[in-house]
Amino acid sequence: YIDFAGGIGVLATGHRHPRVMAAVAEQLQKFTHTCYQVMPYPGYVALAEKLNEITPGRHPKRTSLFSTGAEAIENAVKIARVATARSGIIAFSGAFHGRTMMAMALTGKVAPYKAGFGPFPSEIYHAPFPIDLHGVSVEDALRAINTLFKADIDPQRVAAIVIEPVQGEGGFYVTPPGLMRRLRELCDEHGILLIADEIQSGFGRTGKLFAMEHYGVDPDIIVTAKSLAGGFPLSAVTGRASVMNAAPAGGLGGTYAGSPVAIAAALAVIEVIRDERLVERAVRLGDELRARLGRLQSETPQIAEVRGLGAMIGVEFADAKTREPDPAFAKKVQARALERGLLMLTCGIHFNVIRFLMPLTIPDGVFAEALEILEQSIKA
Repeated sequence: YIDFAGGIGVLATGHRHPRVMAAVAEQLQKFTHTCYQVMPYPGYVALAEKLNEITPGRHPKRTSLFSTGAEAIENAVKIARVATARSGIIAFSGAFHGRTMMAMALTGKVAPYKAGFGPFPSEIYHAPFPIDLHGVSVEDALRAINTLFKADIDPQRVAAIVIEPVQGEGGFYVTPPGLMRRLRELCDEHGILLIADEIQSGFGRTGKLFAMEHYGVDPDIIVTAKSLAGGFPLSAVTGRASVMNAAPAGGLGGTYAGSPVAIAAALAVIEVIRDERLVERAVRLGDELRARLGRLQSETPQIAEVRGLGAMIGVEFADAKTREPDPAFAKKVQARALERGLLMLTCGIHFNVIRFLMPLTIPDGVFAEALEILEQSIKA
């Protein structure tokens, strides 16, 4: 099979990249676990310093490592609350932040993530995410936030606004630059922290090392995971030093947080992305994919929109006559592709989007073959 799923966006550097495997093998010969809070190790410090260096923003930063994206989101909320002495959090419709209780509360998609699992933590509020295709504008989102401030929660009680620069499970909708800039202004105006969830969009996928670089806006906290460690369980919360320092000693961490084996993989991943110019390659792969889908759109009325940044591309399907979301067509395309040897994933609150998460290391010939299969599957 040709993998256009990448373990749900985990494998930017591909399956078992030799340099990642070599780093892991070397670490396995040293030690596999001590618990960083019990016996610190240099790799943790080295990766934290590297993330402080490469994430957006030139301000002083600190990093805390964890195991999963949901765990990192939970801790980002903890840090925001202790740093601001506030409790309210604003997220967006369609967002996905994980499957733990706080992460589910932040998530703006009920089925299959939230149905039956409540009640969820309180003081979580949602604003509509701007999607032009569905008639929701930046102005609509901002008006909704203003309404929250007037009707539900004083902005002086809001600790953070959490947003994905590109919604992952929600449908690969790109946050409009106007919204991101205005959120930064609102946060600065009211003393609110801006948290960027780059769990799926980080590490080269969007044609920048981090998607926030497309906006010229620095988050106060950035959350990363997935492709950070090339298939090993590792996540990170990186933020302004003044914010991160607010957490009391012992307040952050975990038995397996910052696994030395996963850290070895992550340090190798960052070098591979740099040395193999995978950020630039993401742009080229995305351009080729977008061009192919654009040609298909002109002859396939079910293709409602092709969108994304870099190689983080989504194609949305709608009924040819009613223009209503068409999850059945998306499922048929996915099934036809699988029969032909191409593995793809669907997403979106209507399940009518196919998202593309191929490894950025995919050979040109294999990529070309995959595009042929994709075209055949859409036309079939």
